[in-house]
Amino acid sequence: MNPKLQLSQFDYELPPELIAQSPAAERAGSRLLHIDTTGALHDRRFIDLPGLLKPRDLLVFNDTRVIKARLRGHKESGGKIEILVERITEPNIALAHLKASKSPRAGSVLMIAEAFSVKVLGRQGELFELEFPERVLDLLDRHGATPLPPYIEHAAGRDDDERYQTVYAREPGAVAAPTAGLHFDTAMLARLAALGVQQAFVTLHVGAGTFQPVRVENLSEHIMHTERYSVSEQTLEQVHATRAAGGRVIAVGTTSVRALESAARHAPGAGPAEGDTSLFITPGYRFSNVDALITNFHLPQSTLLMLVSALAGMEPIRRAYAHAIQSRYRFFSYGDAMFIETPKS
Repeated sequence: MNPKLQLSQFDYELPPELIAQSPAAERAGSRLLHIDTTGALHDRRFIDLPGLLKPRDLLVFNDTRVIKARLRGHKESGGKIEILVERITEPNIALAHLKASKSPRAGSVLMIAEAFSVKVLGRQGELFELEFPERVLDLLDRHGATPLPPYIEHAAGRDDDERYQTVYAREPGAVAAPTAGLHFDTAMLARLAALGVQQAFVTLHVGAGTFQPVRVENLSEHIMHTERYSVSEQTLEQVHATRAAGGRVIAVGTTSVRALESAARHAPGAGPAEGDTSLFITPGYRFSNVDALITNFHLPQSTLLMLVSALAGMEPIRRAYAHAIQSRYRFFSYGDAMFIETPKS
């Protein structure tokens, strides 16, 4: 990492009214800001995306599924608590963030949704280890709520249960959506396939750490959050075949980038690449498996803004964000999209 990179280099002023509080009426109805290989900006619609892709290109999607990870309840003393499940480690055990007036001790029991109780087994850093009476996923499905990002001001409803989920989600485990994928509907996927654009999938379970602010000015001192990922042998073969044939590997979302780049050192034919990744991508990083990116707009001073700046260049991203604000694009999870092509060398 460049030791001179500073947090303040990734700041910008965003009018609060540009933070999207709800999705576009149709998934593919959002706007699309296109940064081409020269750094030029083009205002488009997401429905225009097929015209920007080529038959030899490979789109790589993150197929993680958002779980209803938010639970509310109370301690034995009656004090209110809020739980956000971060990771399921065994069928009936999970690591979770816990909000309470006073942190519960190991061995204490928490009543959830007036329906069941969980036992606090202990702590792992900032997370609490909780034992559930049944499979965690089953209880979350029945009693949990979709964990919308902190900048969305309304409580999750039925519309959010559907729209804060990609149409291709299949592997449960995320507590935040891979939001670039929210723009794709089944008609768009079919249209791209008919044009010869290939499709592949990775899994990266997005954690709540994706919303955690960077708290150090010198980025070399930042400790990146960890997320679980898996890239199948088939996807790795598709990536290598695409690049060998002169096509582009286009990641759908920064989470797909993290998974693909975390798998970059994995030898072909050695089986799937999987594990925990704490990869921190900043300007100066040399990409191995990604040639272009479809993404949403990211928070100021966020690690995700640093990642897209690494791919497109810091100055092109500054110009793109200034243009998006001036042109009243909608920002963050339910907002508009960008298509970033890597600059010509």
